[in-house]
Amino acid sequence: MASNYRIPADPAFTMTELRYAVAVAETLHFGRAASACHVSQPTLSTGIRKLEEQLGVRIFERSSKQVHLTQQGEIVIDRARAVLAAAQDLTDRVSGEFDPLEGSLCVGVIPTVAPYLLRWMIPALDEELPSLELVVQEGMTHQLLDAVREHNVEAILLARPFDESGLVVHPLYYEPFYLFAPANHELARRKRVSQRQLEDERVLLLTEGHCLREQALEVCRSARSRAHAPEGDFRATSLETIRQMVIAGLGVTLMPAMALTCEDEARESTVTLPFVKPQPGREIVLAYRRGSARTDGFVRLAELIRASLPDTVASR
Repeated sequence: MASNYRIPADPAFTMTELRYAVAVAETLHFGRAASACHVSQPTLSTGIRKLEEQLGVRIFERSSKQVHLTQQGEIVIDRARAVLAAAQDLTDRVSGEFDPLEGSLCVGVIPTVAPYLLRWMIPALDEELPSLELVVQEGMTHQLLDAVREHNVEAILLARPFDESGLVVHPLYYEPFYLFAPANHELARRKRVSQRQLEDERVLLLTEGHCLREQALEVCRSARSRAHAPEGDFRATSLETIRQMVIAGLGVTLMPAMALTCEDEARESTVTLPFVKPQPGREIVLAYRRGSARTDGFVRLAELIRASLPDTVASR
């Protein structure tokens, strides 16, 4: 009896050409894409042209100064990322020697977590996982969610809440907020403060897009705080900028526990005050794509991170 099985034809394009296209889509620059792929620009351009010819679509619109994805190109790049990720997943799964926590691992981290968690996390990983090469990419929550779903990073460290669809999420720790204020502020004489006491206070916040801004605003809304920058319309893009603004006496802020330093405790010009219970804060988690080849490794990674935390936060 004849079989109905048909051997699929080989695709007319190569994985290398797909990598070239994804590199151009991510950089929107042929020269930088060629450098990232470790090839000459003519080689990369030839590969892109062959891919476009084989697919019969225009992937990029080129001008003397700019490169843009076409509408069809966006579809091609989305599929190319999925094909490349599937190929890598296949390689990982069939390799008998594959250790999910060996080699290069790209992890995305939000900016209000990266500089504070990494100083605890990296030494612990260096000791426990000497074969792991950690590559860190900072980004805001929406950027990291796009990156992990588009296979540009393998896992992300961020704060809840966010859209968790298609992701596996491991809670890491709960981080309380503290009021960080000038020492001459009227609240500085208290041992603890309540959210209600923020009413009518000028609370310094990060710019739009930072999840910590939204979390602080949630606290401030309950207190009907003004919650904006002082005169001059300062637009802080980092906690370090806000720290200096408080030191300069320009307002108060909510500071995550892990971001506080020994210098903050010793400084005479500022005070750090806990909130009365229930103390506001945020939950930090590790998230990755459901079905990732590194699933077992990410479970272990979450355990190692929890074991490396300072006592200023509560492991989950």
